[in-house]
Amino acid sequence: MSCILHIETSTEVCSVAVSQDGACIYSKEDFEGPSHAVVLGVYVDEALSFIDSHAIPLDAVAVSCGPGSYTGLRIGVSMAKGISYALQIPLLGIPTLEVMSVPVLLHKELPDDALLCPMIDARRMEVYAAVYDRALKVQRPISADIIDENSYAAFLAEHPVYFFGNGADKCREKLTHPNAHFIDGIHPLAKWMFPLAEKAMAREEFKDVAYFEPFYLKEFVASKPKKLL
Repeated sequence: MSCILHIETSTEVCSVAVSQDGACIYSKEDFEGPSHAVVLGVYVDEALSFIDSHAIPLDAVAVSCGPGSYTGLRIGVSMAKGISYALQIPLLGIPTLEVMSVPVLLHKELPDDALLCPMIDARRMEVYAAVYDRALKVQRPISADIIDENSYAAFLAEHPVYFFGNGADKCREKLTHPNAHFIDGIHPLAKWMFPLAEKAMAREEFKDVAYFEPFYLKEFVASKPKKLL
């Protein structure tokens, strides 16, 4: 197992965590934001001091890579890239919607055929969302969606679908199918990144520090949200 520093800044919440041997051993979160530019550096310094004080060698830095806030992602990824370059340790990029799914999988009792649909708020009735099964196998890739009464109809016809994240609340009135379920209080937090980061570390799925960008910037800025049928 490895010691990994985790950074999550994709929404209004700013969080930093440290994991070792498959467990979170340090975590700090700010729900009063967005104030990432002010607090992230402080949180990272405190986390690095914690690592140093326990004489733990840091093996990698992981950053939540979107989709999410343009500014938040840029701040978080820039910090992670700087640490990776300065300490000469691997950089891991973890999809934000998968991070959001971790606490649901760990702490909620779900049917075997359940599907997960984490949602990041965009604007009006727009969200960034993906659909996963309980093994986090992609059933529908990340997309920018405009939500109406027919959204996710094919999935809802065959599976219970659990919607969560800061984009899900505004969809309750539209998604009224009996198989549509909503889970409150789910945020992408650094302390939930470690199972995914450990897996990426084991597979050596490292990012190129010079060229890595949040995929929100590469794939969604120029795209137009679409209506799901």
